[in-house]
Amino acid sequence: MDQTDAAPEARPPLAVDIDGTLTDRNRTVDPRVFAALREWPAPVVLATGKALPYPVALCEFAGLATLVVAENGGVVCLDTDTHDEIVVDGDQAAAERVAAAYRDAGHDLGWGSLDLVNRWRETEVAVSHDAPLAPLREIAAEHGLRVFDTGFAYHVVSPDMDKGQGLSIVADRLGRATEEFVAIGDSENDVATFEAAGRSFAVANADDAATQAADHVTDATYAEGFFEALSTVRSSP
Repeated sequence: MDQTDAAPEARPPLAVDIDGTLTDRNRTVDPRVFAALREWPAPVVLATGKALPYPVALCEFAGLATLVVAENGGVVCLDTDTHDEIVVDGDQAAAERVAAAYRDAGHDLGWGSLDLVNRWRETEVAVSHDAPLAPLREIAAEHGLRVFDTGFAYHVVSPDMDKGQGLSIVADRLGRATEEFVAIGDSENDVATFEAAGRSFAVANADDAATQAADHVTDATYAEGFFEALSTVRSSP
């Protein structure tokens, strides 16, 4: 065996962000990631700020077992041959109160009247980057919540909710330690995943928080950075 390529059966499970990590700068998923994720010889967890239907659909179309951490850790879903469970942990009512107060202050969430971004959320509220951040942070703090900037939206979340905790739930159900996982992401909401995982990669387009928290930063951006991280893991002893 080539000593530069670790045995497939020895490869670690993955925890992978979606926007900015499996996509290009326009949030279009690189079609090559479907085969790369499907062929990875260990569990793959999609850990995202998106509402649950989006990562579940990505698992469906990629041919993956459904192992999902959605809404920045607020919703965890396992739908496999051996596990069938959804865990919801977050204060949606408080997030909705923040959204109402934000509107009362004269601001809009920025998604239009249909607002598909928030339609299926169960634990948080997402606000467009076109909306002002400072008053959102102030109002969220008044309600005991915090705001994540994922690079694509501002997320109003419960203070004790993050992707790292969501990954811990999935790992526990799979009989794995979180330290077995390799995490790959691009923004501050991935920091908790990086801290929980045994090894972490920030793609080159990552924000400062993710870059500082990661064990490695790729040379390539977006999905190319994801492929670079996989290549590095494959070649690790």
